[in-house]
Amino acid sequence: MSFVTREYDQGLLVITLNRPDRRNAISVELATDLLEAVQAAALDPKARAVLLRGAAGTFCVGGDVKQMDQGKGRDIGFEQRVTQLRHLMEATRLLHDMPKPTIAAIEGAAAGGGLSLALGCDLRIAARSAVITTAFAKVALPGDFGGTWLMTRLLGSAKARELYFLCPRLSADEALAHGLLTRVVDDADFERESRALAQSLANGPTVTLGYMKRSLNLAEHAPFESVLDHEALAQTRATETADHREAARAFVEKRPPVFKGQ
Repeated sequence: MSFVTREYDQGLLVITLNRPDRRNAISVELATDLLEAVQAAALDPKARAVLLRGAAGTFCVGGDVKQMDQGKGRDIGFEQRVTQLRHLMEATRLLHDMPKPTIAAIEGAAAGGGLSLALGCDLRIAARSAVITTAFAKVALPGDFGGTWLMTRLLGSAKARELYFLCPRLSADEALAHGLLTRVVDDADFERESRALAQSLANGPTVTLGYMKRSLNLAEHAPFESVLDHEALAQTRATETADHREAARAFVEKRPPVFKGQ
């Protein structure tokens, strides 16, 4: 059984967490399959945008607490477990860093490590009935998959500490108000709206969006001068793309551009 499925649709790669019997809880097997899928997506020119979702109406409830209670994985040494977890957590970094848009489509619940994966994406769209929570403190864990770093940069240190220490269960509208989500849509419209958002980015100027994402990522930690240096390089490079030439011609001809991701 594959714990992660992949589907291509007109330049959009849909990655689905596929462990519905456990509400897509993160096991070593699921995390391994996810990392493989994300690594492939980062290098695949056919994947112009990535949509991350969960099977059977739930995004991801985080780590598999039932397996934790059973002691699964403790048959290897401490250092090996640290190395294994750090390796699997690369999935979040790749979602954050790959030079193409990544979108999390959240329904049901995004909790713990599942929320961390969603925060690694560039955009997050949620069904109105979705529930968002850090969850870690409730099972006496400090957090993994990069959520502390990502939430601190999204919301600031004070709000990140509040949400991690207190673990409130946020409705989608509350999460939107905090700035954790990009968009909330009615449940009946969720599938259509999440696909449409992701497809609009897959149809975009892929090379340019990759450079834009790099500039925005640099802005999280680099000096202003470094961002200016990268913007100068990226802007000049983008003028050489076929998509820029198409956009300029479409502007002159007063029509929508048709991008090919080149």
